[in-house]
Amino acid sequence: MRGEGAHVLVVDDDEDILRLLTMRLKARGFRVTAVGSAEQAVVRIAVDTPRVVVSDVCLPGQDGLALFEEIRRTRPTLPVILLTAHGNIPDAVDATSRGVFGYLTKPFDSQILLEKIDRALQLSEPTLPAGEEVVAVGEGGDAWMEGVIFRSSRMAALMADARMVAASDASVLIRGESGAGKEVLARAIHRASPRAKGPFVAINCGAIPEQLLESELFGHAKGAFTGAASNRVGLFQTANGGTLFLDEIGDMPLALQVKLLRVLQERVVRPVGSTKVEPVDVRLLSATHRDLDAAMTQGLFREDLYYRLDVVSLTLPRLEERREDIPLLAAHFAGLLAVKYGKPINGFAPDALEALATASWPGNVRQLFNVVEQSCALTSTPLISAALVQRALRVPAMDALTYADAKQRFERNYLVQLLKLTDGNVADAARIAERNRTEFYRLLQKHDLTPAMFRSDSETLAER
Repeated sequence: MRGEGAHVLVVDDDEDILRLLTMRLKARGFRVTAVGSAEQAVVRIAVDTPRVVVSDVCLPGQDGLALFEEIRRTRPTLPVILLTAHGNIPDAVDATSRGVFGYLTKPFDSQILLEKIDRALQLSEPTLPAGEEVVAVGEGGDAWMEGVIFRSSRMAALMADARMVAASDASVLIRGESGAGKEVLARAIHRASPRAKGPFVAINCGAIPEQLLESELFGHAKGAFTGAASNRVGLFQTANGGTLFLDEIGDMPLALQVKLLRVLQERVVRPVGSTKVEPVDVRLLSATHRDLDAAMTQGLFREDLYYRLDVVSLTLPRLEERREDIPLLAAHFAGLLAVKYGKPINGFAPDALEALATASWPGNVRQLFNVVEQSCALTSTPLISAALVQRALRVPAMDALTYADAKQRFERNYLVQLLKLTDGNVADAARIAERNRTEFYRLLQKHDLTPAMFRSDSETLAER
């Protein structure tokens, strides 16, 4: 179970239930605080903030719903799970719409409660002591990992490998989908390396036309080509003593691959149009989202260059493979964007975090940043709501239909529009469609359409 050792606060005035819940949660490795009233819970939260609150709705004095409102006001990202009798279900459902993480009706299944707590722990962050700041999230909080936000074991293992390879001068090939954070990882490797005080230079090989890419990488001499009014220093020379990061190396043209290989072998560059070579001392990191093995088979990528670049290979997981990192990443981005937009943003409501954690992320971390930015730009409250997150997640896109299904949909819509236009007159509709009446009737039958449905003297039937 995730979150083992996490602090859970249980609130119930029934001592038997309180004792039973405490025993079961402790048996699963949680640290449990048990109290009998909402007032006691507020005090305990102020002294020792838990990761999750499990509270009965029916309590003496303040009830569980009032406790939830107090928690939402003071600690808006703290997940609250309500336990309710059947008569209180409408109130609990209403509370869920306002941000309660979830509710269970009594008598409840302990396993379901444990699963819900487990889910809540994935969305809640450990509380830091007052005044303590996180420079980087990860093992040890080392400064070299600044900007690399994670708590997942998958990323922890990757960063351990990155730290190890950073100490050497070996070329590293970083694999991963677009938006997964390949440049962020490359910068971290540079900061952890002996070259950290040298420059870090990055270029996207797929974003620059072939004619310009050679000049960008190796520089050019005055008069080397039209428009070369002066000498230009290339990125290899700019990165001398440091690290050069070639993003989307799989998009590099074959002719330039030959020249890059020569630089790596000889450790010298010759600017375009120059007869002189210049020595360079550069550590090369490269990245790609392409399948380079397939590219080599197709003759699109040189095998000898591949083995020069892929001395060590690191693979960044997709965001969907590290979902437990999503709340941390979202909170980190929200903090940055709060400054950008000048808004007092405190974070996300628990149901908003759940929407983020369960969404599909084809665009990976880059897409998550865009969703958080849109939510921050539109929010009028310190706590970002689930409605804003869901709005930002709804990116207009064409339905993923097969060709046959798309053709069927178009054909039916076309027939409907014709019949509306002609007031259900088949002869006129068939003439406009340039089809004979027999064929037109066959099409109407295929799509279960009746001309009378569209005549003004008949009751209009909505499209299916």
